[in-house]
Amino acid sequence: MTVALRSPGLLGALVPVDNAPVDAQLKGDFHKYLEGMQEIEEAGVSKQVEADLILQKYEDMLPIRQFLMTNLVKRPQKGSLGLRIPAKTLASSLVKMGDFPFKDPDETQYKGPTLFVRGTKSPYVADDVLPVIGRFFPKFVIRDIDCGHWVISEQPEAFRQGMICLYKPHFRLALTFLAVVSFFRDLDEE
Repeated sequence: MTVALRSPGLLGALVPVDNAPVDAQLKGDFHKYLEGMQEIEEAGVSKQVEADLILQKYEDMLPIRQFLMTNLVKRPQKGSLGLRIPAKTLASSLVKMGDFPFKDPDETQYKGPTLFVRGTKSPYVADDVLPVIGRFFPKFVIRDIDCGHWVISEQPEAFRQGMICLYKPHFRLALTFLAVVSFFRDLDEE
């Protein structure tokens, strides 16, 4: 959303997933997930299956663990997996992670097509923020999916269908998100 508002010419369409253009207190299990990521970092795991075993202590749902593991990268020089964004950096950023840098929708707008996808069991895109969304993104459409905050991980097929149905003119963008969904499926098969 920030890129769209700062540099609207860079985008043909925008798809925020379970986020709104407002400051929001992070809810749920973010601190717990961070503890799991720190444990992975300290353990020096060499395989995703090892990281997953650690994350199972912090999260029951496989799709969410798979999403968290997208932060893992191979560190050949150490013979282990590391975090793309170090746990220390995540920890210091967690307090402000829910902040939105734009405060006045009358000063800046993104007028391109925008699909807001929200999880109906998530608190992050409540009905009362829809007017603010409309002011920042006047061409927005909302798509509700029966899931929590981790929409792509929890309901990849419903997400994919929403992308295809609502953004046929922007099929290239949809293909990018299909690649993300395929990535999660590949992790599941490992």
